Order: sequence, then structure tokens, then C-alpha cells
Amino acid sequence: MTAISLTGLTKHYGKTLAVDEIDLSIGSGELFFLLGPSGCGKTTLLRMLAGFIDPTAGKILFGDKDVTHTPPNKRNTGMVFQSYALWPHMTVAENVAYGLKIRKNSPTDQRKKALNALETVHMGHLADRKPNELSGGQQQRVALARAIVVEPDVLLLDEPLSNLDAKLRLEMRSEIRRICTTIGMTTVYVTHDQKEALSIADRLAILKDGKVMQVGSPRDVYQSPSTQFVAEFIGETNFVPATPNSEGLETAFGVLTSEKRCDGINMVCSLRPEAIKVVDCPAAQNGFSGTREETIYLGEVAQHKIKVTDDLILRVTEVNPRHLGEVGDILHMCIDPCDVIPLPA
Repeated sequence: MTAISLTGLTKHYGKTLAVDEIDLSIGSGELFFLLGPSGCGKTTLLRMLAGFIDPTAGKILFGDKDVTHTPPNKRNTGMVFQSYALWPHMTVAENVAYGLKIRKNSPTDQRKKALNALETVHMGHLADRKPNELSGGQQQRVALARAIVVEPDVLLLDEPLSNLDAKLRLEMRSEIRRICTTIGMTTVYVTHDQKEALSIADRLAILKDGKVMQVGSPRDVYQSPSTQFVAEFIGETNFVPATPNSEGLETAFGVLTSEKRCDGINMVCSLRPEAIKVVDCPAAQNGFSGTREETIYLGEVAQHKIKVTDDLILRVTEVNPRHLGEVGDILHMCIDPCDVIPLPA
């Protein structure tokens, strides 16, 4: 297993700064996600790790080995692309063994290792099929087997689930987590899908405009975002302007207390919709009321829009909903102090 260290990693395309002096450490055997909107630099960063793009400045270390300017075929990485890139004229086993063939392994060794890799991704029974006889999810497993069969130091995944339908994406999330845990390989995974990252990653980095905005476990980043951008990108939230005073955080609908600190005069509170509870009567702490503007019933949850002031409507997600009344109803709500997240405005 190989740790990855990035120091001052930078990439310019003419006057465009795609990656801006990134410092990042990825632990040995870690499943690490690069997450951000389109154009944030995550794919450029991944391709620099693979050796397909040469950095303008900075260093890339695999363990204690400097691979900054090492060509791709000398880095011992495995890569899974958005498109499966399987050879249509080869069988599944031949596709998986292709990297071993390039490395001049014996035919017997190629077949043995290819079948072992296919068993890891639960595809051994389809070894002699052609790619066009497989579903999208099955083809993605084959692409993953092909990447791990060469026993790379680092596994790189570039939005591998983006071409699958919603149901298959859900199935493959847990499968990728299982496979990466089984092989124990350092893995860097690029995606723009927040749910994908939250459900699979050991840790993740949120990128914006070529910079790393925050690094942490999925739970830490979701529950303790460092900026408004991170809070909004890694889920849904309400932003409420606030001013600190001796009692807590003064908002347009009352004072909220928080277990988290944020120094400054101008700030906002991030209130996750699912953290706001609909209650039967006004709460003594962090309680407030509002008028129902809209309710969307989805079975296990209801999504409310509740007007708490003339200028502020909160989104509230109620689990196992009981308050399915009419538009115009008054609803009482409260939020736990640990769920009130003050952020710089």
C-alpha cells in the first residue's frame, strides 16, 4: 500500500489556473474522494496523479518516491475511466489480462490473475463473454478488474458510475466500497456526486476553482463545513443571517444557540433541512414558528417550505411525517444547538 503526498501542485493552461498550489496527503490504503463542481480541477488533478498531465509546479510523491515527471507506464497506477474502454473483440478475461500481456506475463499467469480479479468483482462466471453481452454495471466491474489485476500502487477512478442509471449507481456504490476494502489499495476517486462521496469515502476533499476548500471524513465535512460553499455543495442547507450577542446568535426569527464557535461580526447560520424538527408546541430552546407555504409528500419524508419571516423561507425535511396539514397552517419547529452551524458571511 502506498501513501500519496502532493506539495504545491499547480497546473496552468495558458492564463487559466486549473489547479492552484494544492497540498494534500492521502493515507496508505485510503479510499479518498476528490469532489467538486465541473471545472473545479478534480479531473486535472487525477490525471496529474496518473501522469497523463505534467504539472506546471509542485511535487507528487508515491510513498517516498518522487513521480512528478515519471511517465504513466512507470508509475504503476491502475485507472478506471468514465467510459469502460473495453475491447469489443476480446472476451472479458482477455480484456482484464491485457495489462498483464503488455507486461509480458506468461499466458498461464495472465489467465490465472485475470480470473482472480474477476472473482474479486463477482464476475468470474462471465469470463468468456464478450463486453457487448454485459450490462453497464457488469462492464464497469470488468473495467475495475482490469485496473486492479496489475496490482497497482495506486488505483484512480474518474467518475466511474456516471454512465450508469440511478439504480445501478446505487448498487455499484457499495460494490466499489467492498472491492476497495478487500484489496486494500490506495484509491483516489473523482466525482461530482455528493451522495456517492458521502456513502463510499474514507475521507474527501472539496475543490473549488482549483483550490482545496476542506478535507475530512464525510461526516465531519457534512456536519462541520468550513465555508458557505462547502455547506451548500455537500448537501442541502438553509442560510440564515446572524449576529452574535451575549445570548447566542441573533436572527430575524429569534436567538439560536450553537455548540460551534465562529468568530466575526457578520455571519450566517447553516441549518440542514433534516435537522429542523417539526414539533407539537413551541420549544423553549431554539424554537420558532412559521407558516406552511408548501409540502411535498414523498412517503418516508415530507419536504416543507415554511415562511418564518416576510423575507425568509426555510426548507424543512420531516422524516416519517405527521404534520400533513394545509397551506397556511402554523408549524412549530426547533433545532438542536449542535446542528446550528455558524459560518463567516
